[in-house]
Amino acid sequence: MSDVTIFAPSPLLTVTVEQVEGSDEIHIHAGGQGVWQARMLRSLGIDVTVCCALTGEIGSVLRDRIAHEGVTVSAVERAGRGAAYVHDRRGGEREEIAEQEGDPLNRHDLDELYSLTLRDGLEAGLVVLSGPAGEGTLPADLYRRLASDLRQAGARVVVDLAGERLAAALEGGVDVLKVSHEEVIDDGLAEDASVERLLPAMHELRSRGAGAVIVTRASDPLLFLDDDGALQVASPDVVAADSRGAGDSLTAGVVAGLARGESLRDALTLGAAAGALNATHHGLGTGEGGAIERLREAVTVGEIPRGAPSDTPTAGRVSPDGLAALAEPPTDTDEKDPA
Repeated sequence: MSDVTIFAPSPLLTVTVEQVEGSDEIHIHAGGQGVWQARMLRSLGIDVTVCCALTGEIGSVLRDRIAHEGVTVSAVERAGRGAAYVHDRRGGEREEIAEQEGDPLNRHDLDELYSLTLRDGLEAGLVVLSGPAGEGTLPADLYRRLASDLRQAGARVVVDLAGERLAAALEGGVDVLKVSHEEVIDDGLAEDASVERLLPAMHELRSRGAGAVIVTRASDPLLFLDDDGALQVASPDVVAADSRGAGDSLTAGVVAGLARGESLRDALTLGAAAGALNATHHGLGTGEGGAIERLREAVTVGEIPRGAPSDTPTAGRVSPDGLAALAEPPTDTDEKDPA
């Protein structure tokens, strides 16, 4: 039995071209929000099941790639086009060469995937609802139904969503919501990323169905709100190599803490450390567990007084060499630079 189940309806195949010592290297990996979260959870020693739809020949490759990372795959297999992209990173920045969104799930596929997620989610007792690779992959209302049914049956539900899918999940009710400040602003709930603007939005999100709310603010301290009040959580100000995937790693770190039996407030520090370390990598959802645990010691937490929000100082900048010094000698055997 896995510790955590992740609903990752439409994973994608990622093909990335690198240049190493003057020669081209091609890397093929599984990707997508739920897969990146699962990868980080595995780095933190958590057993994970990913519930997904695997489509066509791309799906066959994805099953192998996901399982290779030590993740249990619970899948609906179907014909058609799966989601994938090809990126060229030889010049130092990502350049999109090609992208395929993949075919939407039909009613039969949705019913089967729903049943798999309920079964595995209730067995684990802790479920992450993540988004699909394509906007048109599945109806948003599925998140309302899943959130409601899982919680009614006793599972804890964590969501990392935005837009219509977020609104649907809130209608069903969730234990923990993680969202970025950009997504809060895009939904018209706040005008900017200041504490004064975001805290009322977080109260609104709680009134709409979230037990606790985490709002990330890029390099600024994240905000947290629950029944006991509001916190700011500041990660060390790392030198980022690629900020993509840091939010998914943060979510995975929080969920890893919950799976270990930590309180949500304590789990926030593990999430902040996981997100910070991932930002120093080019690979998404990557980070050596020992380094994350050591970096966690540099995360700072401060209460936000009721009615008087104010920013707390961030921790000092940590260089890549400094991050390496935080970790014990690595024993990581994962593939090089998942992307």
